[in-house]
Amino acid sequence: MTFSDHLRLIDERSTAFRAAVAAAPSLDVPVPSCPEWTLFDLVQHLGMGRRRSAAIVAAGPADAPPEKSAWDDGTGAPRERETLLAWWTESVERLTSTLHEAGPDRGCWTFWGDSQSPETSGAWARRQVPEIAVHTYDVQLTVGRPEPLPDEVALDGFDDCQFTLCSTDVAWPHEPAVVDYHATEGRSWRLRLSRDGAWAARLGAPAASEHPDPVDASARGTASDLVLFFYGRIPPDSAKLELDGDRRIFDQLIAWDPSV
Repeated sequence: MTFSDHLRLIDERSTAFRAAVAAAPSLDVPVPSCPEWTLFDLVQHLGMGRRRSAAIVAAGPADAPPEKSAWDDGTGAPRERETLLAWWTESVERLTSTLHEAGPDRGCWTFWGDSQSPETSGAWARRQVPEIAVHTYDVQLTVGRPEPLPDEVALDGFDDCQFTLCSTDVAWPHEPAVVDYHATEGRSWRLRLSRDGAWAARLGAPAASEHPDPVDASARGTASDLVLFFYGRIPPDSAKLELDGDRRIFDQLIAWDPSV
Protein backbone atom coordinates (compact mmCIF):
# COMPACT_ATOMS: atom_id res chain seq x y z
CA MET A 1 0.00 0.00 0.00
CA THR A 2 1.36 3.44 -0.94
CA PHE A 3 1.80 6.64 1.04
CA SER A 4 -1.12 8.12 -0.90
CA ASP A 5 -3.26 5.13 0.07
CA HIS A 6 -2.52 5.72 3.73
CA LEU A 7 -3.38 9.42 3.46
CA ARG A 8 -6.66 8.48 1.78
CA LEU A 9 -7.47 5.96 4.50
CA ILE A 10 -6.65 8.44 7.25
CA ASP A 11 -9.27 10.75 5.76
CA GLU A 12 -11.80 7.95 5.30
CA ARG A 13 -11.46 6.50 8.80
CA SER A 14 -11.39 9.99 10.36
CA THR A 15 -14.66 10.80 8.62
CA ALA A 16 -16.17 7.54 9.87
CA PHE A 17 -14.96 8.33 13.38
CA ARG A 18 -16.55 11.77 13.28
CA ALA A 19 -19.85 10.34 12.01
CA ALA A 20 -19.93 7.76 14.79
CA VAL A 21 -19.29 10.41 17.46
CA ALA A 22 -21.95 12.67 15.95
CA ALA A 23 -24.50 9.84 16.18
CA ALA A 24 -23.85 9.06 19.85
CA PRO A 25 -26.55 10.05 22.35
CA SER A 26 -24.07 11.79 24.64
CA LEU A 27 -20.36 12.47 25.05
CA ASP A 28 -20.63 11.17 28.60
CA VAL A 29 -21.50 7.58 27.68
CA PRO A 30 -18.86 5.05 28.80
CA VAL A 31 -16.82 3.26 26.14
CA PRO A 32 -17.09 -0.48 26.92
CA SER A 33 -13.85 -1.39 25.12
CA CYS A 34 -11.85 1.38 26.86
CA PRO A 35 -12.59 1.01 30.59
CA GLU A 36 -12.83 4.26 32.59
CA TRP A 37 -13.15 6.37 29.42
CA THR A 38 -16.19 8.29 28.29
CA LEU A 39 -16.76 9.07 24.64
CA PHE A 40 -15.36 12.55 25.23
CA ASP A 41 -12.19 11.04 26.71
CA LEU A 42 -11.79 8.85 23.62
CA VAL A 43 -12.17 11.77 21.19
CA GLN A 44 -9.70 13.85 23.18
CA HIS A 45 -7.20 10.97 23.32
CA LEU A 46 -7.36 10.31 19.60
CA GLY A 47 -7.25 13.98 18.64
CA MET A 48 -4.27 14.69 20.86
CA GLY A 49 -2.54 11.64 19.41
CA ARG A 50 -2.96 13.00 15.87
CA ARG A 51 -1.56 16.36 16.96
CA ARG A 52 1.40 14.65 18.60
CA SER A 53 2.05 12.56 15.48
CA ALA A 54 1.97 15.73 13.34
CA ALA A 55 4.50 17.41 15.63
CA ILE A 56 6.81 14.39 15.46
CA VAL A 57 6.73 14.32 11.65
CA ALA A 58 7.20 18.10 11.46
CA ALA A 59 10.28 17.89 13.71
CA GLY A 60 12.06 15.51 11.34
CA PRO A 61 15.05 13.39 12.42
CA ALA A 62 15.44 13.45 16.20
CA ASP A 63 16.59 11.32 19.10
CA ALA A 64 13.45 12.06 21.11
CA PRO A 65 9.91 13.28 20.50
CA PRO A 66 9.26 17.03 20.63
CA GLU A 67 8.25 18.70 23.86
CA LYS A 68 4.57 18.41 24.71
CA SER A 69 4.14 22.14 24.16
CA ALA A 70 4.70 21.52 20.42
CA TRP A 71 1.34 19.78 20.15
CA ASP A 72 -0.62 20.52 23.33
CA ASP A 73 -1.32 24.07 24.53
CA GLY A 74 -2.75 22.77 27.78
CA THR A 75 -6.39 23.67 27.09
CA GLY A 76 -7.49 20.16 26.09
CA ALA A 77 -10.38 19.39 23.77
CA PRO A 78 -13.58 21.48 23.91
CA ARG A 79 -16.57 19.87 25.65
CA GLU A 80 -19.42 21.03 23.43
CA ARG A 81 -20.10 18.42 20.73
CA GLU A 82 -20.03 20.54 17.57
CA THR A 83 -16.95 22.40 18.76
CA LEU A 84 -15.33 19.08 19.68
CA LEU A 85 -16.04 17.66 16.23
CA ALA A 86 -14.52 20.76 14.63
CA TRP A 87 -11.47 20.33 16.89
CA TRP A 88 -11.21 16.70 15.77
CA THR A 89 -11.37 17.71 12.11
CA GLU A 90 -8.67 20.34 12.67
CA SER A 91 -6.49 17.74 14.43
CA VAL A 92 -6.69 15.43 11.41
CA GLU A 93 -6.09 18.26 8.96
CA ARG A 94 -2.99 19.26 10.91
CA LEU A 95 -1.73 15.69 10.63
CA THR A 96 -2.49 15.17 6.95
CA SER A 97 -1.10 18.54 5.87
CA THR A 98 2.12 17.80 7.76
CA LEU A 99 2.38 14.37 6.13
CA HIS A 100 1.70 15.83 2.67
CA GLU A 101 4.49 18.36 3.19
CA ALA A 102 6.93 15.76 4.52
CA GLY A 103 6.31 13.08 1.90
CA PRO A 104 6.93 9.41 2.70
CA ASP A 105 10.69 9.40 3.27
CA ARG A 106 11.42 12.05 5.90
CA GLY A 107 13.33 10.61 8.86
CA CYS A 108 11.50 10.95 12.18
CA TRP A 109 11.71 9.88 15.77
CA THR A 110 9.64 6.76 16.38
CA PHE A 111 8.84 4.51 19.32
CA TRP A 112 9.51 1.45 17.15
CA GLY A 113 13.24 1.88 16.53
CA ASP A 114 13.92 -1.77 17.41
CA SER A 115 11.31 -3.10 14.96
CA GLN A 116 11.33 -4.06 11.28
CA SER A 117 9.53 -0.87 10.21
CA PRO A 118 11.38 2.22 8.96
CA GLU A 119 11.67 5.35 11.07
CA THR A 120 10.02 7.62 8.52
CA SER A 121 7.04 9.88 7.94
CA GLY A 122 5.61 7.18 5.68
CA ALA A 123 5.63 4.70 8.55
CA TRP A 124 3.93 7.29 10.75
CA ALA A 125 1.22 7.70 8.09
CA ARG A 126 0.69 3.95 8.05
CA ARG A 127 0.46 3.80 11.85
CA GLN A 128 -2.42 6.28 11.89
CA VAL A 129 -4.82 4.09 9.93
CA PRO A 130 -5.33 1.14 12.32
CA GLU A 131 -5.29 3.46 15.35
CA ILE A 132 -8.13 5.58 13.97
CA ALA A 133 -9.95 2.52 12.63
CA VAL A 134 -9.90 0.64 15.93
CA HIS A 135 -11.10 3.69 17.86
CA THR A 136 -13.85 4.14 15.28
CA TYR A 137 -14.90 0.60 16.14
CA ASP A 138 -14.86 1.60 19.82
CA VAL A 139 -17.29 4.44 19.16
CA GLN A 140 -19.52 2.23 17.03
CA LEU A 141 -19.52 -0.36 19.81
CA THR A 142 -20.45 2.34 22.31
CA VAL A 143 -23.56 3.27 20.33
CA GLY A 144 -24.46 -0.38 19.68
CA ARG A 145 -23.56 -0.51 15.99
CA PRO A 146 -20.06 -2.03 15.68
CA GLU A 147 -18.86 -2.63 12.14
CA PRO A 148 -15.90 -4.72 10.95
CA LEU A 149 -12.88 -2.81 9.76
CA PRO A 150 -12.79 -2.43 5.95
CA ASP A 151 -10.73 -5.18 4.32
CA GLU A 152 -7.93 -2.96 2.99
CA VAL A 153 -7.62 -1.22 6.37
CA ALA A 154 -7.57 -4.50 8.28
CA LEU A 155 -5.14 -6.36 6.02
CA ASP A 156 -2.59 -3.53 5.96
CA GLY A 157 -3.29 -2.80 9.62
CA PHE A 158 -2.50 -6.32 10.75
CA ASP A 159 0.65 -6.30 8.65
CA ASP A 160 1.63 -3.10 10.47
CA CYS A 161 0.82 -4.72 13.82
CA GLN A 162 3.30 -7.50 13.10
CA PHE A 163 6.15 -5.52 11.56
CA THR A 164 5.88 -2.37 13.70
CA LEU A 165 4.34 -3.29 17.03
CA CYS A 166 5.34 -6.94 17.45
CA SER A 167 8.80 -7.12 15.94
CA THR A 168 11.67 -6.24 18.25
CA ASP A 169 15.25 -7.21 19.02
CA VAL A 170 14.37 -7.50 22.72
CA ALA A 171 14.73 -11.12 23.86
CA TRP A 172 11.52 -13.13 24.16
CA PRO A 173 11.37 -14.12 27.86
CA HIS A 174 9.71 -17.52 27.34
CA GLU A 175 10.39 -20.72 25.44
CA PRO A 176 11.07 -20.07 21.74
CA ALA A 177 7.90 -20.27 19.67
CA VAL A 178 6.56 -19.82 16.16
CA VAL A 179 3.11 -18.27 15.73
CA ASP A 180 1.16 -18.08 12.48
CA TYR A 181 -1.76 -15.78 11.72
CA HIS A 182 -4.10 -16.51 8.82
CA ALA A 183 -6.61 -14.02 7.47
CA THR A 184 -9.57 -15.61 5.71
CA GLU A 185 -9.04 -13.05 2.94
CA GLY A 186 -5.98 -15.06 1.91
CA ARG A 187 -2.96 -13.55 3.65
CA SER A 188 -0.77 -15.07 6.35
CA TRP A 189 2.03 -13.97 8.68
CA ARG A 190 4.57 -15.76 10.84
CA LEU A 191 6.07 -14.43 14.07
CA ARG A 192 9.22 -16.10 15.40
CA LEU A 193 9.88 -15.60 19.11
CA SER A 194 13.30 -16.34 20.60
CA ARG A 195 16.23 -14.86 22.51
CA ASP A 196 16.95 -12.88 19.34
CA GLY A 197 13.62 -11.09 19.69
CA ALA A 198 10.38 -11.24 17.73
CA TRP A 199 10.61 -11.21 13.94
CA ALA A 200 7.70 -11.15 11.52
CA ALA A 201 7.45 -12.47 7.97
CA ARG A 202 4.73 -12.64 5.36
CA LEU A 203 3.85 -16.14 4.22
CA GLY A 204 3.05 -17.14 0.69
CA ALA A 205 0.72 -19.94 -0.37
CA PRO A 206 1.40 -23.17 1.57
CA ALA A 207 3.89 -25.41 -0.16
CA ALA A 208 2.69 -28.78 -1.37
CA SER A 209 4.47 -30.88 1.21
CA GLU A 210 3.64 -33.77 3.49
CA HIS A 211 5.71 -32.05 6.17
CA PRO A 212 4.70 -28.37 6.49
CA ASP A 213 6.78 -26.16 8.74
CA PRO A 214 5.79 -26.82 12.37
CA VAL A 215 4.28 -23.99 14.37
CA ASP A 216 3.52 -23.78 18.07
CA ALA A 217 0.30 -21.78 17.80
CA SER A 218 -1.88 -20.22 15.14
CA ALA A 219 -4.88 -17.93 14.86
CA ARG A 220 -7.31 -17.75 11.96
CA GLY A 221 -10.05 -15.21 11.35
CA THR A 222 -10.99 -12.29 9.18
CA ALA A 223 -8.35 -9.57 8.95
CA SER A 224 -10.70 -7.30 10.90
CA ASP A 225 -11.04 -9.82 13.72
CA LEU A 226 -7.27 -10.39 13.80
CA VAL A 227 -6.68 -6.66 14.23
CA LEU A 228 -9.38 -6.38 16.89
CA PHE A 229 -7.87 -9.40 18.65
CA PHE A 230 -4.43 -7.80 18.54
CA TYR A 231 -5.80 -4.58 20.07
CA GLY A 232 -7.66 -6.44 22.80
CA ARG A 233 -11.15 -5.82 21.44
CA ILE A 234 -11.78 -9.53 20.87
CA PRO A 235 -10.74 -12.00 23.61
CA PRO A 236 -8.65 -15.08 22.77
CA ASP A 237 -11.63 -17.36 23.44
CA SER A 238 -13.88 -15.52 20.97
CA ALA A 239 -15.94 -17.68 18.63
CA LYS A 240 -14.79 -15.35 15.84
CA LEU A 241 -11.28 -16.79 16.00
CA GLU A 242 -9.94 -20.27 15.41
CA LEU A 243 -6.95 -20.83 17.69
CA ASP A 244 -4.75 -23.91 17.41
CA GLY A 245 -1.73 -25.11 19.30
CA ASP A 246 -0.45 -23.78 22.60
CA ARG A 247 -2.85 -20.99 23.55
CA ARG A 248 -0.62 -19.93 26.43
CA ILE A 249 1.62 -18.27 23.85
CA PHE A 250 -1.13 -15.78 23.02
CA ASP A 251 -1.52 -14.97 26.72
CA GLN A 252 2.25 -14.48 26.94
CA LEU A 253 2.22 -12.18 23.91
CA ILE A 254 -0.64 -10.14 25.36
CA ALA A 255 1.21 -9.72 28.67
CA TRP A 256 4.65 -9.02 27.15
CA ASP A 257 5.95 -5.47 27.11
CA PRO A 258 9.43 -5.42 25.52
CA SER A 259 9.97 -1.82 26.63
CA VAL A 260 10.08 -2.85 30.31
